[in-house]
Parts: sequence; structure tokens; C-alpha cells
Amino acid sequence: MPKLRTAALVAGAALLTRQALRRRVQASPLWPMPALEQPVSGRPRSRSPRLRLTSHETIADGVVRLRLEGGGLPSWEPGAHLDLVLPSGLVRQYSLCGDLEDTSSYTVAARLAEDGRGGSREVHERLTEGMELEVCGPRNRFPLVEAPSYVFVAGGIGITPILPMLRALPDGTDWRLLYGGRTRASMPFLEEVGKLAGTGAPARAESGASGRLTLVAEDEDGRPDLDALFADVPKGTAVYCCGPEGLMTAVEARLPEGATLHLERFAPRTSSDENVPFEVELRRSGRTLTVPADSTLLAAVRRELPNTAYSCEQGFCGTCQQRVLEGEVDHRDELLTDAERSGSLLICVSRAGSDRLVLDM
Repeated sequence: MPKLRTAALVAGAALLTRQALRRRVQASPLWPMPALEQPVSGRPRSRSPRLRLTSHETIADGVVRLRLEGGGLPSWEPGAHLDLVLPSGLVRQYSLCGDLEDTSSYTVAARLAEDGRGGSREVHERLTEGMELEVCGPRNRFPLVEAPSYVFVAGGIGITPILPMLRALPDGTDWRLLYGGRTRASMPFLEEVGKLAGTGAPARAESGASGRLTLVAEDEDGRPDLDALFADVPKGTAVYCCGPEGLMTAVEARLPEGATLHLERFAPRTSSDENVPFEVELRRSGRTLTVPADSTLLAAVRRELPNTAYSCEQGFCGTCQQRVLEGEVDHRDELLTDAERSGSLLICVSRAGSDRLVLDM
């Protein structure tokens, strides 16, 4: 009888904890993003707060962790990201990976992209402790949903949005993580991941599976075995993946029947559609131009309106968002919600879905 009573108490506690998780997941208090009342290029950035950079430290090969402090910061949920406005004016997005309960600071981590366009290099080489940075967000396009079980797949810096999810899961939750990287030294947060999985500090352990955690360093172990990872996944499992496009494509292809897939991209999705020329009217400017198949809409617009604001050129930051007055849109961004897409587009990546677009520019 005492055993039955103990089991009942444990089950009750698990139910209450899961209910708490449901409340956390359903509640998503984000900093309000201003509505598109006028083109972004005409809006001042004065609404965005500035936070002080109090820590800038290297935590793995090519990875730095930033701590930004301010007073009374809005809460955030696992999967949320923050937009950093860099001193150069570039905007870059980074997943929040710090303490969910800390309302005085935000923590993000950034990998140096050697072949990037300069944003990550600026973060690594030009940001110094004590400077103030403008931020926007948090925004969450990768929320943690309630599920009977979870499989997490992280590639390199893709561990950052997943780490807060692991911390937020109630005790007793059925979850497993495959964490891969080019080398062990390039994989951040190894020790914390090991502690969360109950395996100790994997920085000192061998690669491979250990209970709920599988570590794969490519230079030691080759590519991860996704077929083995998904071999016995029960129906209803939520699969979360963040990492290189090749990894996410492979996870999509091997997704078990009955599981749900959740992806976080910080690089533009490759479109299988062939680009075709189209015409765009800039209504307020009284100009009409043709966007060639080999040009982005942003590039074509900036030839006519060189002061048009933009930053990431990958469909993430929203700086180039413009209002659509007429025409169909082929949306290729990773930022806008369905509601936002009904009346606007990001001109850095999206194109016309018809022969002609009319923009409020």
C-alpha cells in the first residue's frame, strides 16, 4: 500500500508539473513588435531598448557567449530569439539560452561564420564589455509544445534554443537528445547538456549514446545515425531540430510516422521554385520597375530608392518589411506569421506569386 500511495503522489506531481509546463508554453509574453503602420524604412528605432554588454567570453572554438543586462526585462519562453542591432547597423538574430527566471539579463551565444557577411565577425571582434546594444524582441517562432515525449536534434550552435527547453521540461519527462558538431571543442554547453541528461560532464566522456544523450563529433564519429535515433520513437513525439540545413533536411526525411516536427532556421530555406521576372509598382513613389529573375526584389527597389532599409538579406530580421497593396506574394521568409503575411512581405527574399505586385513605397 505505501508503494501505491507513493506512486500516486509521484503521478500527481508529474501531472501538476505538466500542467505548469502547458501554462508556460501557452503563455508567450513577448515584447510588442510595432505594427506595420508605415514602411519599416520610415520608422525610427527609438522604441527598442538598449542593454549593456556585461560579459563577452569564448565558450568553445569559434563560439562566444554574450550577457546583456538591463532592468525589468520582459520574460521569455524556450525557443525565443533576440535581435541584436550591431554598431554597424546590421541586425542579427540569436536564440536566448540563459536562465528563464532571470529578468535582469539576456544570454545569447554566437558562432563565427568565416564565410558570412560580417555580422558574426563583428559580434566576435568588435563588441566589448561595457558597450550598449540596441535589441528587439524577444520573439518566438520555435515554441515548446506539450507532448508525451520529445526528441531533440542539435547541430553545433543549434543547441542554443534547445538548451532552455531541456531545462523547462518537468522531471520524469521522456526525452532524448542527439547533439552533433564538427569537433568536440567546437560544441558549446557540453558540460551542462551532460548534467541535464544525467551523464555528468561529457567533455570528459566518450562520444556515442549514454542514456538519453547521444554525442557525435564528426571528426571522431562521422555523421549521426538518425535512423537509430528514430528507430523506436512513439507516436505523438515532438521532434525539435536546429542546426545546418543538411541536418534539418535529413531529419525531415526520416521523421517517424505519428511524430510532429519543429524546426528553427537561421539560414534561408532553399526554394525549389524557379525565379521568374515580375513587375512591381512602388505606389507612393510613382515608379514601376521590373525585377529580373536573377535579382532580388530588394536589390531592384534599392536601385530606385537607395535609402530603403535592410539588414540580414535572409528573411529573418524584418528590417525590409513592406506593405503589399495588390498582387500575390511568394513568401520565402522565416519570420512573418500567416497574419502578417496577408498584408506584407520581406523584400530581401520574397518574390511575386503573380505577374505584378503593388507595394506601399
